[in-house]
Amino acid sequence: MNDGPVCPATPRKPFPEIETVHLSPAPPPADFRAAQTLAGREAEARLEMPMLLAWYDRDRDCESPRNASECHEASAIPGYVDYGFHHGATLRVIIEGGRFDFFYLDAAAHL
Repeated sequence: MNDGPVCPATPRKPFPEIETVHLSPAPPPADFRAAQTLAGREAEARLEMPMLLAWYDRDRDCESPRNASECHEASAIPGYVDYGFHHGATLRVIIEGGRFDFFYLDAAAHL
């Protein structure tokens, strides 16, 4: 039995509702850069000043912020998703069912 102090879980707000766009382009994007270009166009059409906050590339198993999922190993929520939602994302663009996933903030709302 541990008699030391107990650290309470950090309280979190529920994930906010954000606009989510699902894209399944034909032909599919060749790589991350092509997918990022598609997502960026979608963000520019929907947001005044889109700023990319977080992303995931399943092909390379890479995410940004880098290593965000390390502290989410036992969680059902990947780190990049948690980061996007809790840092003000207003748009999520999912390409090919999650092959690529992008979170955008409308920076104009913060000026």
